[in-house]
Amino acid sequence: MPKFKRMLLVEDDARDVELTLDALEESNLANEVDVARDGKEALDYLYYRGRFADRTRETPAVVLLDLKMPKVSG
Repeated sequence: MPKFKRMLLVEDDARDVELTLDALEESNLANEVDVARDGKEALDYLYYRGRFADRTRETPAVVLLDLKMPKVSG
């Protein structure tokens, strides 16, 4: 079975995270989705820093990005 690349969802609103993940699940998406809650976490994810320092060294297939977020905007 082929390995699908991960996706990154960058969203600060918990309700929007839940809705997005539900929609992706209903679409039978095979990719796993990582969630960053603000722009700083998204940068940490992309640069393998902080809580994402040990994640798999691969670029996400897709980044779903909220544009208005705390700390660092989209």
